[in-house]
Amino acid sequence: MIIMNTFYYMEKKEIASYIHCRDRFAHKNNFGHALIIAGSKGKIGAAVLSAKACLRSGAGLITTHVPACGETIMQTAFPEAMVNADKETDFISDVGNIESFAAIGTGPGMGTSDNTKIALENVLIQSKKPVVLDADALNIISLHKEMFQIIPAHSILTPHAGEFDRLTGKSRSSHERLEKARNLAVELNCIIVLKGAETAVCLPDKEVFFNSTGNPGMATAGSGDVLTGIITGLLAQSYTPPEAVKIGVYIHGLAGDIAAKKLSQESMIAGDIIDNIGKAYLLIAE
Repeated sequence: MIIMNTFYYMEKKEIASYIHCRDRFAHKNNFGHALIIAGSKGKIGAAVLSAKACLRSGAGLITTHVPACGETIMQTAFPEAMVNADKETDFISDVGNIESFAAIGTGPGMGTSDNTKIALENVLIQSKKPVVLDADALNIISLHKEMFQIIPAHSILTPHAGEFDRLTGKSRSSHERLEKARNLAVELNCIIVLKGAETAVCLPDKEVFFNSTGNPGMATAGSGDVLTGIITGLLAQSYTPPEAVKIGVYIHGLAGDIAAKKLSQESMIAGDIIDNIGKAYLLIAE
């Protein structure tokens, strides 16, 4: 770790120190049951990507809550996942009881309809644990900023620059955006993951951790959905929110680097990142 006042650069040695060793006699329930709430008509792929990444990150079990139109798709595309189909066909309207889940990730591809906004509100109000908020979850909050007040403490928000500007107003520079992210992390007592080149992880104590992995080939559809799944899966395994975020961001970038070496930056897709999560874990363990 290279120290620059309250700014840090994440490196392999630090990430390796966080990784839990698995007990020989462990079973799936030891590694948490995660819930991914995602998808809408035409965007069930976002739920599939998040769910696959979540289980690849090490979670023991996963349930996906998707609109009814996505039930068959999810069961076919990812048979390892359990599916909870919404009563509505094309969008998410009611997630139901969430108490039994070790971690929750939400937002990818779920749209911003009024019904989905109510469902997200209910999740945030119900949750007694940090929630991973990405994509349309953030877009809903940007349209209804009073929802900032109900985000559970230590939750993880993962906006790219455009999503972040919708949350806080347009920034004149990347430096101004970073300062806004640091301030928002303090204000919400949450973690802000400002995605992009050298993704910045902003903690509530104003410390910022920049990522040392990743490449421009990861600027592709679904890459953020994969990160949401990875971080949610790590939370389910009882990593603290800062640990889950730092490990997740680093592994996401490293898996992307491995994929780019095999396939080129130009041709890699989000599924290639998922396919290389295991290799990323092995490299960190070396």
